[in-house]
Amino acid sequence: MNIEQDRGLNVLLAQGNTRSQRDEVTPYATKDGSEIRELMHPTVHGNRQQSLAEATVPTGARTLLHRHTVTEELYHITQGEGRMTLGAEQFAVRVGDTILIPPGTPHCIEATGAEPLRLLCCCAPAYAHDDTELL
Repeated sequence: MNIEQDRGLNVLLAQGNTRSQRDEVTPYATKDGSEIRELMHPTVHGNRQQSLAEATVPTGARTLLHRHTVTEELYHITQGEGRMTLGAEQFAVRVGDTILIPPGTPHCIEATGAEPLRLLCCCAPAYAHDDTELL
């Protein structure tokens, strides 16, 4: 590691936590009705440009249709099966699928399998309740 890299790492460490542990993160309910664990968020960890969360949708449940004016989202399915609504499109999703949700696009997701649906959600800029509009 050179001196510039070392300075950068020290600045990061001074600004916040550069690591989080899923099981130590307290989940909460978002406006869309899903249970979220903020794995990395600027208000807690010191990162600046994005957030990463794990969302859980119970079997048979669906998040509320919503959109984000500013935020681009990526969903990556890690458990279960579901049905994604993205604008006028609807399609099945399963473990390993990654979905791009452009800003302003109405979307929701339903857990259709025998187990809860889990997904990683990356938001840029970072997730904010104020940027979530229920439809």
